[in-house]
Amino acid sequence: MSITPTRKTALLPMLICCLLFFILGFITWANGSLIPFSKRAFNLETDLQAYLVTFASYIAYFFLALPSSWILKKIGFHNGLVASVMVLGLGSLIFIPAAEHNSYLLFLLAIFVQGAGMALLQTAVNPYLSIIGPIESAAQRISIAGIFNKSAGILVPIIFNQLLLKGANAAEEKLNAATTEIEKQSILSDLLQQLHTPYITLAIIFVAFAVFLKFVKLPEVGVEEDSTEGDKLVTKNRLTQYPHLFLGALAIFFCVAVEVMAGDIIGTYARELGNVPQVFRDNATTFTLLFMLFGYVLGIIAIPRFISQQFSLRICTIVGIIFTTCAVFTTGLTSFWFVALLGIANSLMWPAIFPLGIQGLGKFTKIGSAIMIMGIAGGAIWPLVYGFLKDTLAIDFQHAFLYAMIPAYLYILFFAIRGHKAGK
Repeated sequence: MSITPTRKTALLPMLICCLLFFILGFITWANGSLIPFSKRAFNLETDLQAYLVTFASYIAYFFLALPSSWILKKIGFHNGLVASVMVLGLGSLIFIPAAEHNSYLLFLLAIFVQGAGMALLQTAVNPYLSIIGPIESAAQRISIAGIFNKSAGILVPIIFNQLLLKGANAAEEKLNAATTEIEKQSILSDLLQQLHTPYITLAIIFVAFAVFLKFVKLPEVGVEEDSTEGDKLVTKNRLTQYPHLFLGALAIFFCVAVEVMAGDIIGTYARELGNVPQVFRDNATTFTLLFMLFGYVLGIIAIPRFISQQFSLRICTIVGIIFTTCAVFTTGLTSFWFVALLGIANSLMWPAIFPLGIQGLGKFTKIGSAIMIMGIAGGAIWPLVYGFLKDTLAIDFQHAFLYAMIPAYLYILFFAIRGHKAGK
């Protein structure tokens, strides 16, 4: 059964959703710092190997979104939120043995387990946020929650820069000066110990928040058997009768792909540019997310008062294509700023795509939401595509960026113009 949207936004669920989006943002955008950290701490040879950080994080959505839908059906949205935060705590604890045993595999497993918790959380919180008020203003509510998400993303590089990256930069200098393998291993071991404080702290916070969630009364929204289009009851008995759902899931795939490219890959992109100051390279994700935050504010003001969700999506994709092209055909800080400005272009894509993808699904809302969440795997695949183009095919890093980004934006533009109407 599906969930009936209310005509008025419920305040307490909205506040809880905002806090959960903050948690999602903190864990998700930590990848931007963990990529350069892991390359140094585990002495990896290529950026492609370091991009396995984003792969481990986002591929969990592909494998666990549908099981998450089944879990939510059994235990409900409220208990699903509690369980997801507990899994995030478990993933945080796995970083400790990863550091102790100098194991990149365990490090990636910790990230994957956190990704599993985020898959369950995303599968629950996105439809919940979409239906605690009118569907027409769902993009506005997701944009408000997105401010919390991106605020966390802005904070995490600053925090991790102090806890991890500063030590990683110093360790890199020591490694270059080290003369024996034992000395190098000692430096790397000391660097990995820096994972203890942030992740033990996160584990404690997540468990405490899960307990808090358990005892907070959140309404389970009402259910209906079928969907409606206008005043007409629509009875459909299989998911294939909703082609806009699958087109929407692919749009989410490319939406997350370009978000991760602009938010997580910008740090390594800046290092490739060469003449970008260290402060910009270490805090690169923060700049992208500041622009995303600005885009969310514009969305809150404009949707649906001045423009529709669909029209905002068209504008964002066109702006994304323009900024990508400008980034590729400029150099230095100018190129860096155009990549960061992609935060504005990417900001309103998810808030528009998700409600358009699940609109009218009726009793298939939960499983449809899970299919949409599977699209987050774009964040796993696209950095590897970029790394393959750059490291394996030896394509210039800026042209590789262009070849990765433009097809993604073009598909999202198709969904904004025609794809979301399919089957309706």
